[in-house]
Amino acid sequence: MKASHADAVPSAALALARTELGEELEFMRLLWAVAHGMSSTSRVMEEAMGVTDLQRRVVWMASRFPGITASRLASVLHLHPSTLTGVVKRLVQRGHLLRQEDPLDMRRALLFVTESGRKLDVPDTYTVEGAVQRLFARIPRETLSEARELLTALAEELHRADEEHGGEAPPSEMAKQAQ
Repeated sequence: MKASHADAVPSAALALARTELGEELEFMRLLWAVAHGMSSTSRVMEEAMGVTDLQRRVVWMASRFPGITASRLASVLHLHPSTLTGVVKRLVQRGHLLRQEDPLDMRRALLFVTESGRKLDVPDTYTVEGAVQRLFARIPRETLSEARELLTALAEELHRADEEHGGEAPPSEMAKQAQ
């Protein structure tokens, strides 16, 4: 297993860096570490299993909710519909998903997992959900509940900020000062 950059930094230096960052940046540093870990795990999954974490999540959801609409799936996974369209297209091409038009509304797509897709929907050590399962096995329920509340509040705050600006980034204070 490769040593990470953080492993190469002495723990005293890390402790000092954490102190100097302040609460907000330290919290964000941890979020970045999670995002990086998910991205790295996704690359390993693609090499080992032939699918990324996102593709596996799509298969996972479609296997648990056969006939789920693409729009509902995008909402549940917090994806832009155009992002999901590309993921679904690749999974259909590889034979892991079946995409059918909704007979009641031809504009909607219904998603079903194929036999090939079901083979991807098995527990595996090298997946993001495997890491989450291992975490859940060792963290007290009350801690998990508090973490869920915190992450939910952060997601709501980010969503609120996005809605307030219509999905477009407002000019930042730094950008205004640079002009």
